[in-house]
Amino acid sequence: MALELGIDRRPVLPPSLWAKTAVPAPDTTVLQGDVRADVCIIGGGYTGLSTAVHLKERDPSLSIVVLEAAEPGWGASGRNNGQVIPAMTRPDPTDMLREYGPDRGALYAAMIRDSASLTFDMIRRHGIACEAVQNGWVQPAHTPGRMKISEKRFREWEALGAPVALYDRDAIGKLVGSPHYEGGWGNTTGGHINPLGYARGLARAALAAGVAVHRMSPATGLERHHDGWRVTTPGGIVTAGSVVLATAGYSRDLWPPLVRSFVPFRNYQAATIPIGENQRAGIVPGNQAVSDTRGDLYFFRFDALGRLVTGGNLILPFSSTERLERMLPERLAWLFPQLAGIRMEHVWHGHFAVTMDRYPRLFELGPGLYSFIGCNGRGVALSTAMGGVLAGLVLGDDRASLPLPVTAPQPIAFHAVARRVAQSALAWYRWKDRREV
Repeated sequence: MALELGIDRRPVLPPSLWAKTAVPAPDTTVLQGDVRADVCIIGGGYTGLSTAVHLKERDPSLSIVVLEAAEPGWGASGRNNGQVIPAMTRPDPTDMLREYGPDRGALYAAMIRDSASLTFDMIRRHGIACEAVQNGWVQPAHTPGRMKISEKRFREWEALGAPVALYDRDAIGKLVGSPHYEGGWGNTTGGHINPLGYARGLARAALAAGVAVHRMSPATGLERHHDGWRVTTPGGIVTAGSVVLATAGYSRDLWPPLVRSFVPFRNYQAATIPIGENQRAGIVPGNQAVSDTRGDLYFFRFDALGRLVTGGNLILPFSSTERLERMLPERLAWLFPQLAGIRMEHVWHGHFAVTMDRYPRLFELGPGLYSFIGCNGRGVALSTAMGGVLAGLVLGDDRASLPLPVTAPQPIAFHAVARRVAQSALAWYRWKDRREV
């Protein structure tokens, strides 16, 4: 991965709203020389940094090294929409119970239910400056059939004690500010953040706890060494008893079986120019995070300066910025007629890991070598929560108490083909979005 460096010799993040507005990155160093640690974490995004913080909270004596190929938050953690969502894209609670059984399924559902609260609690506990707004998350239903799905989701999450609400057509119209939804549901523990600011805040929390966080230190080799692992970087070597591979959708060839177990999906984000209070009046007046029931998702939330942060997907990436600068204002004007003529100020993209069944995976890749993938677009809250799970796995918690089974990666059939055609699935989702269920 070639990195553009600034005059301070730090990686220059790809242009985005978050790169412009997030708090500055913490002072980290490049790994030089050979070090020993109890735990080495490869990847400086939410999963890796949350794991480091949770490990230190449970055992402050642990020596922990985090290796980041660029800068903390450089990957998906610093490029997403910043919605903190306590639900998955596809599996609902009954699906979780069916997939994992009553005991583990209940643990998994409880982790998802509490994931947004855990995220905002971490933000408050560590004083993370990331424009955190915990005013709830709302999922409007775009057809009557999807409204029936919303009712089902509401009932299932309510039965698990989640603070959820169900909205009819009038209520959702007032909540979102658009006449194009049939109703919907939501969870009051959700919200939104500046995602890069959050990643940088987690890095600061890890540093304050005594974790060694190294930027521009990509892991180029990973091999078994006696009863532990040896991780090689361009500047040095980390020898550790346990390793957590937390690179998710940005995983490369360090551990090929991991890479073949998911498909990276490119997702685009965008932000309007700041919208004045008069023009903004009536659009998500409660400042919640919103993402609807489409497969090709419509999603939006405001940032601290009144920009409407949204995004979209493209099957082919050519001229992506120009196309999205045309497409997204048209979509917003359809949803909110008062935004006719709105202009996009920022457009950027990133990748996230997609599993074929949309369930996350907790892997044991070897003795003391662990990984987690598969947020499937819900990474802020889920990755934060999985940091605690990975910490427990490293520390030897009873695996029956974990919310996911610990498995080995299973390769996706015809993986190379799946990677190439993944974006084409959008055509299927768009076809389904236009039809009733």
